[in-house]
Amino acid sequence: MTSEAAVSTSPAISSSKPVNRDYHFLRSFAAGGIAGCCAKTTIAPLDRIKILLQAQNPHYKHLGVFATLKAVPKKEGFLGLYKGNGAMMVRIFPYGAIQFMAFDKYKKLLSKRVGISGHIHRLMAGSMAGMTAVICTYPLDVIRARLAFQVTGEHRYTGIANAFHTIYLKEGGVSGFYRGLVPTLIGMAPYAGFSFFTFGTLKSLGLKHFPELVGRPSSDNPDVLILKTHVNLLCGGVAGAIAQAISYPLDVARRRMQLGTVLPDSDKCVSLSKTLKYVYNKYGIKKGLYRGLSLNFIRCIPSQAVAFTTYEFMRQTLHLN
Repeated sequence: MTSEAAVSTSPAISSSKPVNRDYHFLRSFAAGGIAGCCAKTTIAPLDRIKILLQAQNPHYKHLGVFATLKAVPKKEGFLGLYKGNGAMMVRIFPYGAIQFMAFDKYKKLLSKRVGISGHIHRLMAGSMAGMTAVICTYPLDVIRARLAFQVTGEHRYTGIANAFHTIYLKEGGVSGFYRGLVPTLIGMAPYAGFSFFTFGTLKSLGLKHFPELVGRPSSDNPDVLILKTHVNLLCGGVAGAIAQAISYPLDVARRRMQLGTVLPDSDKCVSLSKTLKYVYNKYGIKKGLYRGLSLNFIRCIPSQAVAFTTYEFMRQTLHLN
């Protein structure tokens, strides 16, 4: 997930208005967290389907995306589409907040301390921010994946707390919560990097060459030019699609490693290289490494639309511009 704040053209806040700096850290944290939660809740059913398809769940592995969307409510009820979303919300609030804030910090660090500027520092800062957020929230992502993979009537975990307790006792303690961390970090680097890079580049070019067509003044600071909602949607969708296409095979490997002993072939998914090789040899490229990619493309537009719209609204509401 990326944000226009990361590439804001706003001027520095004047020291004559110190009140605007009050609780800036908390306001920034809340803006990113709320935006992330709204975006993820909107696409929670598609996220559940993605996990079921990626990991070849025996109940749904013979189905496609839309067939699975129909089959899950029939087998597990409508709320089955939101299984694991509670754990996702616990994870995504700090994840979104950390990612947005870390991006701004890394961008300033690379520009002022290292001397790297221009488009490339968006790519580097985005990659670093994504990896920072992943490391901080990874155990919650593992819990969410395990809960989402379960099918009604075949539950191994009764809830978030039980999943934490069970994994800790049966899968090697703390290390059990970090299965698949390496492929996640490797996959997150290009995903977050290209997301921030693509969106930031499109935004800066749009506001530079077509300010009246694609931009509007921020409600809390008329001197700041921000993207119109429908332009945010378009730029976010393009950024998400490009980033997903580049990093998707690593996301498939990450999910299979996260699910661990839940899968009958977990012994073949003990490392990134072995997992990628196993999936490729058994399922191929289209039905293995890129299984569920069409669903991810479908997720991009609504996810980015809600994320950008909510984050922009929160930035204005909390006077962050």
